Amino acid sequence: MHTLLPFTNVKACKKTSTPSYMAFNGIKISLEAVEIQVPRVEEKEEQQEDYSQRAQWLRAAVLGANDGLVSTASLMMGVGAVKEDTKAMILSGLAGLVAGACSMAIGEFVSVYSQVDIEVAQLKREQQNKGEGETGGRDDEEVSREGLPSPLQAAAASALAFSLGAVVPLLAAGFISSYRVRLGVVAAAATAALVVFGCVGAVLGQAPLARSCARVVVGGWAAMAVTFGLMRLFGANAL
Repeated sequence: MHTLLPFTNVKACKKTSTPSYMAFNGIKISLEAVEIQVPRVEEKEEQQEDYSQRAQWLRAAVLGANDGLVSTASLMMGVGAVKEDTKAMILSGLAGLVAGACSMAIGEFVSVYSQVDIEVAQLKREQQNKGEGETGGRDDEEVSREGLPSPLQAAAASALAFSLGAVVPLLAAGFISSYRVRLGVVAAAATAALVVFGCVGAVLGQAPLARSCARVVVGGWAAMAVTFGLMRLFGANAL
């Protein structure tokens, strides 16, 4: 006894509009094309790489702003420990902003430039090992150079991030004449900014929010307290 046997033809790229048939020992077998959706893995990988690069830049900016905030606030608290003059406190914070921004920019420029030199040298070694012609090697090297980070952009971003963080305690203390209130406002403004930076860093790094914020805030408090205490202890008699 002959029975009808189903036969399925699987195709990954195109689906036929009309079914086809195949005869086998007098039995007509239906052939139906089934379309299979193949996910585009390359596009997903490119999106993940773009997000990863943006997250790294944002995280570096947050860390730079955090450095500017903590260092400038600690410097102002230290000067405020021995001098009640508003002008001296503001000038010390402004000097810390300029010096810190320049230091961060130069350090980032040297670091990124060294990284670029290492990657370019590695690309040249790879081209030599492949044994390609001079024209092809130069074209590949130029294309590869386009994907390398820019030292000037990295330096400018680092200086800008540091300056944005350092502006917070300066603005907080710039319009307050009372000595004790000024110190309290600087500490409060720095604490609020530290909480924000901790939250942003936790989101970018996919870390626990409360733990990350507490770590950043406690670290900033420790820096300001140590600077204030040491200047109060050793600077009162010297100045």
